[in-house]
Amino acid sequence: MTKRTNKELLGKGLKLMAGSLVCMFLGPITIHSAFKNQDKPLYIPVLIVGLAIAVGAIILAFKGMRKIMNSIF
Repeated sequence: MTKRTNKELLGKGLKLMAGSLVCMFLGPITIHSAFKNQDKPLYIPVLIVGLAIAVGAIILAFKGMRKIMNSIF
């Protein structure tokens, strides 16, 4: 009996990786926007949101890779 790739788990992993890719672009853009507007009153909240998106991208990437590896092996 040979093991086969779990396609449902692979699909979930790819969805997580796609979400991570979106966050990988949104996070730095938001952080850059915050640093360009340091004199505005919303500087700190925008910076916090950007950092949260960047951390979310890292977490989604690790979860996605783990699901993909579990589906293959």
